[in-house]
Amino acid sequence: MFDKFDKVIPSIFAVRNFFDEISVVDRNGIIRYCEIFIPDMYSFTADEITGKHIFDVFKTSNEQSSEVYQVLRTGKPMILFKEDLITYKGDKVKGYSSSYPIYKDNEIVGVAVAMKVVESDFSKEFILLTDEDKSVRSEGRNNYTIDNLVTQDPYMLNIKKKIRKIAKTDSYVLIQGKTGTGKEIVAQSIHFASSRSDKPFISQNCAAIPANLLESTLFGTEKGSFTGAITNKGLFELADGGTIFLDEINSMDISVQSKILKAIEERSIRRIGGHKNISTDIRIIAAINEDPFEAIRNNRLREDLFYRLNIVSLKLNELKDRKNDIKLLTDYYIHFYNDMMKMKIKGLDEKVEKIFLSHDWPGNVRELRNVIESAFNITETATITAEDIPDYLVTDLCEVNADREEVAGYEDMVREFETRLIRDALKISRSKAEAARNLNLTRQTLNYKMEKLGISE
Repeated sequence: MFDKFDKVIPSIFAVRNFFDEISVVDRNGIIRYCEIFIPDMYSFTADEITGKHIFDVFKTSNEQSSEVYQVLRTGKPMILFKEDLITYKGDKVKGYSSSYPIYKDNEIVGVAVAMKVVESDFSKEFILLTDEDKSVRSEGRNNYTIDNLVTQDPYMLNIKKKIRKIAKTDSYVLIQGKTGTGKEIVAQSIHFASSRSDKPFISQNCAAIPANLLESTLFGTEKGSFTGAITNKGLFELADGGTIFLDEINSMDISVQSKILKAIEERSIRRIGGHKNISTDIRIIAAINEDPFEAIRNNRLREDLFYRLNIVSLKLNELKDRKNDIKLLTDYYIHFYNDMMKMKIKGLDEKVEKIFLSHDWPGNVRELRNVIESAFNITETATITAEDIPDYLVTDLCEVNADREEVAGYEDMVREFETRLIRDALKISRSKAEAARNLNLTRQTLNYKMEKLGISE
């Protein structure tokens, strides 16, 4: 039933850089799937609790207090539910969770739960303790600075220079770039170099959550606003004092875009079902993965919102346009995974180097990183070989070589034809000047071509 969970509700998996744990609970309360993204978040692993009942794992929960059971009863999602739990091993955990019903043939078969931990007494070294009025913020985990933007490309070096300047202001920023070009790194680099660096940085991919849930995720809810709704802060409130990063805003429903625009203009938000405005002090950094004017023309982006956000504009290059960075990034990630996996990979062999340089990297830096991480899981030698990388990369190189052979063959044919044409013109002409006129060439051009083709008079 849950083998294809990522197909049933992919939005949960798309928000991993905000949530710390994802689990799936069936209609009987049994945990069928669990993935924990922070090492040692609990004193047990995800495998240990898979197959257990949620009340056996979280001893302080029951059918009345559990948001999972409320979602099972009502069929309505619960967004950013405040958690205060004790696990069966005594770990005390506080945080926020969002729970979504899973349907099959119009029947609720389970609940998907995504949790963000604020405080855990089992592993305090990576958790920032906060009070009720402060936002959720990870410390020392997934925090990028300008040093994580690895490049020697002149254009991207200029982007880094701009980031240092932008960080000194509170102006809104719009980042344009294809998937995997590093938009999140740029956004975090701006935040952590700014005066807001000790305040929350909250990231939300707008394509990750369905339109009917995105509004409540961003702005929060008041109890009774819809069936099963409780009073909860949204991401705008949680980011107060800091920065909110809205990725892929062109995937956001136009109706939600209008409410973002209103929040910007009024510097306040109103929870769903709420009757008062709540002031917010946040810097908004947004990102778009297509040309913004194309998005406006196709009604994927409000023009007025674009001009509100586009105070400072940054456009990130694709990796295929900065191929001088491929070797640098490769070395960087090899060093990174050597440290992480306690390995001693020296680099790529000669064939893989050629493959990397010839590949267009449609997934950009993220694709390169994933390929290297995959190779680290497979390789049995001190260098990464063609056997350690995905087959499609090797296939691409073969196609490139075939194209080059085809071009080379065509160039040989052109050279042979041109040689014959010039020799025939010289035979029937009384002079080189006449041959040049017959070929519609200048005498200087004819001399150049004869020298290049090795033709004597």
